[in-house]
Amino acid sequence: MRSIKNTQKDLRPREKLQAKGAEALSDYELLMAIIGSGNAQTDVGKISKDILKVLKQSRGLTMEVLQHVKGLGPAKISKLLASFELAKRYLLDPERPIIDSPEAAVEQLADIRDKKQEYFVCLTLDGANRLIAKRIITIGTLTSSLVHPREVFADAITDRAASIIVAHNHPSGKIDPSDEDVDVTASLIDIGKLLGIPVKEHFIVTKTSFTTATE
Repeated sequence: MRSIKNTQKDLRPREKLQAKGAEALSDYELLMAIIGSGNAQTDVGKISKDILKVLKQSRGLTMEVLQHVKGLGPAKISKLLASFELAKRYLLDPERPIIDSPEAAVEQLADIRDKKQEYFVCLTLDGANRLIAKRIITIGTLTSSLVHPREVFADAITDRAASIIVAHNHPSGKIDPSDEDVDVTASLIDIGKLLGIPVKEHFIVTKTSFTTATE
């Protein structure tokens, strides 16, 4: 088996990266640079080729898939998954906004503020508070928008969301949360805790203002 140590120094992935930059490396070399070394089972080159094959077939990496790659142990799998997750959060989709303040959340609700019916909306967020998706969960009447927790969390689970923000509009223009708003919020918070997908906030918006339905 040919290891990185036995490769000409200026052709080793990490040395090549330092000398020419990451963009000069092939996908195969980038994987070798991340993995670093092989083990008694197989060399780093073979491991990298197998991972590259997985990427081309599935366009993604999971713990379950990587456990079947010969030569990969828990430490290297964790390193790979962490590297890809960081890339996904900060590089692959830079247009996804970070929702880290009430104002940033309400900015995503501009389209429902002047609706004549109540719209109940869910924003799913990743671990960096970056928006995954915004969905209309239900559309109600002039004064009511009934929502079931199942409808709120179904897509959040599919998105593998780290947390969610929910919101609805008050077409009447009255900003104060109703008793029903408070009850729905409490129910969603409790279920979010059980599912491990916390509800960060429940916003109520009108044409000119916003508030929260959390106590």
